[in-house]
Amino acid sequence: MLNILLFILLGLVAGILSGLIGIGGGIIIIPAFIFFFGMPQHMAQGTTLALFVPPIGILAAWEYYKHGQVDLTAAALVCLGFVFGGYVGAQFANSLSSKVLTRIFGVALLIMGLQMVLRKS
Repeated sequence: MLNILLFILLGLVAGILSGLIGIGGGIIIIPAFIFFFGMPQHMAQGTTLALFVPPIGILAAWEYYKHGQVDLTAAALVCLGFVFGGYVGAQFANSLSSKVLTRIFGVALLIMGLQMVLRKS
Protein backbone atom coordinates (compact mmCIF):
# COMPACT_ATOMS: atom_id res chain seq x y z
CA MET A 1 0.00 0.00 0.00
CA LEU A 2 2.86 2.38 0.84
CA ASN A 3 4.47 1.82 -2.57
CA ILE A 4 1.14 2.60 -4.25
CA LEU A 5 0.99 5.95 -2.49
CA LEU A 6 4.68 6.63 -3.15
CA PHE A 7 4.31 5.83 -6.86
CA ILE A 8 1.34 8.21 -7.11
CA LEU A 9 3.29 10.86 -5.18
CA LEU A 10 6.21 10.44 -7.59
CA GLY A 11 3.81 10.97 -10.47
CA LEU A 12 2.44 14.10 -8.83
CA VAL A 13 5.90 15.56 -8.21
CA ALA A 14 7.05 14.73 -11.76
CA GLY A 15 3.81 16.07 -13.17
CA ILE A 16 4.09 19.32 -11.21
CA LEU A 17 7.69 19.80 -12.35
CA SER A 18 6.72 18.92 -15.91
CA GLY A 19 3.89 21.43 -15.89
CA LEU A 20 6.01 24.01 -14.10
CA ILE A 21 9.33 23.82 -15.95
CA GLY A 22 8.83 21.27 -18.73
CA ILE A 23 10.82 18.40 -17.20
CA GLY A 24 9.75 15.25 -15.46
CA GLY A 25 10.16 11.97 -17.28
CA GLY A 26 13.77 10.97 -17.50
CA ILE A 27 15.08 13.68 -15.22
CA ILE A 28 12.77 13.06 -12.25
CA ILE A 29 11.18 9.64 -12.58
CA ILE A 30 14.17 7.51 -13.60
CA PRO A 31 16.44 8.72 -10.76
CA ALA A 32 13.53 8.40 -8.29
CA PHE A 33 12.91 4.79 -9.35
CA ILE A 34 16.60 4.07 -8.78
CA PHE A 35 17.22 6.03 -5.56
CA PHE A 36 13.89 5.58 -3.75
CA PHE A 37 12.54 2.29 -5.10
CA GLY A 38 15.79 0.42 -5.70
CA MET A 39 15.08 -0.36 -9.34
CA PRO A 40 18.05 -1.21 -11.53
CA GLN A 41 18.75 1.27 -14.36
CA HIS A 42 17.16 -0.88 -17.07
CA MET A 43 13.98 -1.44 -15.04
CA ALA A 44 13.75 2.29 -14.26
CA GLN A 45 14.11 3.22 -17.93
CA GLY A 46 11.73 0.53 -19.16
CA THR A 47 9.09 1.42 -16.59
CA THR A 48 9.37 5.13 -17.40
CA LEU A 49 8.95 4.41 -21.10
CA ALA A 50 5.90 2.27 -20.33
CA LEU A 51 4.17 5.10 -18.47
CA PHE A 52 4.79 7.43 -21.42
CA VAL A 53 3.71 4.87 -24.01
CA PRO A 54 0.92 6.69 -25.79
CA PRO A 55 2.54 7.49 -28.23
CA ILE A 56 6.07 8.40 -27.18
CA GLY A 57 7.84 5.15 -26.38
CA ILE A 58 5.61 2.25 -27.34
CA LEU A 59 8.22 0.34 -29.34
CA ALA A 60 11.02 0.97 -26.85
CA ALA A 61 8.76 0.09 -23.90
CA TRP A 62 7.67 -3.10 -25.67
CA GLU A 63 11.33 -4.11 -26.13
CA TYR A 64 12.04 -3.53 -22.41
CA TYR A 65 8.81 -5.41 -21.52
CA LYS A 66 9.88 -8.46 -23.57
CA HIS A 67 13.04 -8.60 -21.45
CA GLY A 68 11.11 -8.35 -18.18
CA GLN A 69 12.28 -4.79 -17.54
CA VAL A 70 8.92 -3.04 -17.01
CA ASP A 71 6.88 -2.76 -13.82
CA LEU A 72 3.42 -2.11 -15.29
CA THR A 73 1.84 -1.37 -11.89
CA ALA A 74 4.43 1.29 -11.07
CA ALA A 75 4.08 2.78 -14.57
CA ALA A 76 0.28 3.02 -14.30
CA LEU A 77 0.33 4.56 -10.80
CA VAL A 78 3.02 7.14 -11.63
CA CYS A 79 1.12 7.99 -14.81
CA LEU A 80 -2.02 8.64 -12.74
CA GLY A 81 -0.18 11.04 -10.46
CA PHE A 82 1.65 12.63 -13.40
CA VAL A 83 -1.61 13.62 -15.12
CA PHE A 84 -2.85 15.57 -12.11
CA GLY A 85 0.58 16.87 -11.15
CA GLY A 86 1.15 18.23 -14.67
CA TYR A 87 -2.06 20.21 -14.42
CA VAL A 88 -1.09 21.70 -11.04
CA GLY A 89 2.45 22.50 -12.21
CA ALA A 90 1.21 24.21 -15.37
CA GLN A 91 -1.20 26.37 -13.37
CA PHE A 92 1.60 27.40 -11.01
CA ALA A 93 4.07 28.08 -13.87
CA ASN A 94 1.63 30.43 -15.52
CA SER A 95 1.51 32.52 -12.35
CA LEU A 96 5.30 33.07 -12.35
CA SER A 97 7.43 35.52 -14.31
CA SER A 98 9.71 34.16 -17.00
CA LYS A 99 12.74 35.17 -14.94
CA VAL A 100 11.60 33.20 -11.86
CA LEU A 101 10.62 30.18 -13.94
CA THR A 102 14.04 30.15 -15.66
CA ARG A 103 15.79 30.22 -12.29
CA ILE A 104 13.65 27.39 -10.90
CA PHE A 105 14.45 25.32 -13.99
CA GLY A 106 18.19 25.96 -13.66
CA VAL A 107 18.25 25.08 -9.96
CA ALA A 108 16.31 21.87 -10.60
CA LEU A 109 18.77 20.77 -13.29
CA LEU A 110 21.75 21.67 -11.11
CA ILE A 111 20.47 19.68 -8.12
CA MET A 112 19.68 16.64 -10.23
CA GLY A 113 23.00 16.79 -12.06
CA LEU A 114 24.98 17.04 -8.83
CA GLN A 115 23.01 14.15 -7.33
CA MET A 116 23.89 11.92 -10.27
CA VAL A 117 27.57 12.96 -10.40
CA LEU A 118 28.19 12.67 -6.65
CA ARG A 119 26.16 9.50 -6.03
CA LYS A 120 28.15 6.49 -4.93
CA SER A 121 27.31 3.45 -7.04
